Amino acid sequence: MEQSTADGLQAAGVRRSFGNVVAVESMSLNAPRGQVTALVGPNGAGKTTLLLVLATLLVPDAGEVSVAGFDPVGDPASVRARTGWMPDSFGSYETLTAREVLEFVAAAYRLPAARRAERAGELLALVHLSEYAERPVHVLSRGQKQRLGLARALVHDPPVLLLDEPAAGLDPRSRIELRALLRGLAGDGRAVLVSSHVLAELEETADRVVLVDRGRTVSQQRMADLDLGQLRPWRLRALDAAALTAALDARGVDHGPPSPAGVEVLLAGDAAAAELLAALVQDRVAVVSCAPVAGSLEAAYLAMTESRR
Repeated sequence: MEQSTADGLQAAGVRRSFGNVVAVESMSLNAPRGQVTALVGPNGAGKTTLLLVLATLLVPDAGEVSVAGFDPVGDPASVRARTGWMPDSFGSYETLTAREVLEFVAAAYRLPAARRAERAGELLALVHLSEYAERPVHVLSRGQKQRLGLARALVHDPPVLLLDEPAAGLDPRSRIELRALLRGLAGDGRAVLVSSHVLAELEETADRVVLVDRGRTVSQQRMADLDLGQLRPWRLRALDAAALTAALDARGVDHGPPSPAGVEVLLAGDAAAAELLAALVQDRVAVVSCAPVAGSLEAAYLAMTESRR
């Protein structure tokens, strides 16, 4: 693979085992710069193992990997200089303050001494932890530690970010702020790879998704393409529930029983929903809402893991 700092993340046919246990059998992905790529799969699918390979912390048994144009095995120092790594557990010196953690990491990345305190202050403000700057890490909440972990990954202003469950422990406001932050980081030209089980958040954040299961890449595609022809439940609500169900019956549309939330039907994407809504309006049914019950990413995940039931 050519060395080019314009590249994001690329992996092809990655395999990694631990003794007789194959954690990653054959994984491939492409996470371009300027985009947020979601890495989605059930527990034990191999997501964290793949991230550790990309972060130079594990050597793959087979396959090719490129991070910002560099080989994590052949040139790990160049990869680490260009990668921000946020593991799923914080791991830090608990007696250091939040500011000291960031200044320590800045020193490890050889930022000039005069710049370290300034950079720490910038990042604490970015993740809304300025008021906790002088507090030791051990008194921070789980969510606050997560935000500090993200700040730590950004200390050296890397073009590539590897984030493992960054939303874990965050309250709703912090999740909204994280979503905006990740979009901003991608907008600055970074390649952002996020592994998370919070599918609703990923759907509103990611440009691309890589679905993995049992150590293999199942598919990778643009988020915008997930909904094309995908059968999933939609919920319709009308002023008159009886008129709605009668119209659905007359048109031969299978549906669930009416409830205070509405009536559920299975539809194959936005186009099918628009067609049904137009038909109901033509039937003079006063429809007040029509929306998918679950997001397209959740539907794709459930379809992928159907065999695990």
